[in-house]
Amino acid sequence: MKEILRQVISDQHQQLSNEFFIERKIAQQLVDCNEILIISGLRRCGKSVLLQQIREKQTEKDFFINFDDERLVGFRVEHFQLLNELFIELFGVQHHYYFDEIQNIIGWERFVRRLYDTGNKIIITGSNATMLSKELGTHLTGRFCRYELYPFSFPEYLTYNKIPAPTNQLLSTPDKALILKYFHLYLKMGGIPQYCVSKNDNVLKNLYESLVYRDIIVRNKISNELELMQLLKYLATNATQPVSYNNLSDLFSIKHVNTIKNYIKAIEDTYLLTQVYKYDFALKKQIVNAKKCYFIDNALLHRIGFNATDNFGQLLENLVFIELKRRGKSLFYAQNGYECDFIVEENNHITDAIQVCYDLTNEKTKKKEVSGLLKAMDNYKLQEGLILTLDSEEELMIDNKSIFVKPVWKWLLFMNKDYNPPQKKIPSHFSKAYPDAEFQCITLENYWDLII
Repeated sequence: MKEILRQVISDQHQQLSNEFFIERKIAQQLVDCNEILIISGLRRCGKSVLLQQIREKQTEKDFFINFDDERLVGFRVEHFQLLNELFIELFGVQHHYYFDEIQNIIGWERFVRRLYDTGNKIIITGSNATMLSKELGTHLTGRFCRYELYPFSFPEYLTYNKIPAPTNQLLSTPDKALILKYFHLYLKMGGIPQYCVSKNDNVLKNLYESLVYRDIIVRNKISNELELMQLLKYLATNATQPVSYNNLSDLFSIKHVNTIKNYIKAIEDTYLLTQVYKYDFALKKQIVNAKKCYFIDNALLHRIGFNATDNFGQLLENLVFIELKRRGKSLFYAQNGYECDFIVEENNHITDAIQVCYDLTNEKTKKKEVSGLLKAMDNYKLQEGLILTLDSEEELMIDNKSIFVKPVWKWLLFMNKDYNPPQKKIPSHFSKAYPDAEFQCITLENYWDLII
């Protein structure tokens, strides 16, 4: 094992120099904190790149290994001591450790705990939510901070394509046309970095197969591959729509509802999708009510699902979901004779109600969306609501309540804490878009330069 480790370390260090596409920003406070830093997220979303960018800025950067390497299939927890001795032999004594995809090694948390307790700084990445949570909760409680990385945001996507950052919403016609062109591309292409670079469908195919076979079927010992694949396709096809476990069980002739729950939980653990619960003051009802499924990236959603035509409304709502999660929001949906796409909860209080509608030019559609939003605002005692659409923009005053209609692309680029629309008071929905956290940006310039 020692010679295998020596070869792996040598090869991996030589392969690092050409992996950077654009810089993935993370707050320096997180990097510098004394705790173990956990960077988690979907496979191929950029965790390894971020880890390497952090490494390159440190004085001590040599104690690095990526465990997602087939040569390390025989690596066991007892080999960590050998790895540590080899690090010191090759590079001398250092106190910063960088471990990529560490969840592949059963029992890793014990070695990391020992490193931490002896005064070392450890930064690790992982692509499986349950495995990380179980191990962190068991042995590393109170000793780590966690950062969840997502695929490219729209500003990052523009940055990669070398599109200049707009400084305000008053764009010239050519500038607006350019932004809209890339927004439409982003809406379908999503933000998986390697796919944005190559535009090769094989990237999505390989990622999907890795998620399904390596991270779901093998890790969870699922024997009925076809059953799982059919369920996943159905969830993608019906993303953004409520689905119940009982209906899914009947649809796929699966006898036990718990099998459906376990399948979806296994998919969720890979960060591929997230279930959004219907909001209810009773927790029990939240658990039993139908859930909506949203996917981590639009390109993956589009590829996995079956749609005879492009469902841009579905893609737009899914895109808004991704951004809200990137901003750290706790999300629900509301449905009680009306429907509101997103209800945002903070500290056990509902703070925002958001509708998403691709085309608001049809009066019947507009009336339905506004009505659903108003009822949600009444139920949760909100004075302001937000409708995100493709390109409509206006402000409505109804029953002394304000409804702000905004294009999604503007919301993605400009709706942060310190931006004030010309001659208008900034609505609280937008001022709350970024919480007062040290690691999040608060100005337009910082948002562009310090993309999270």
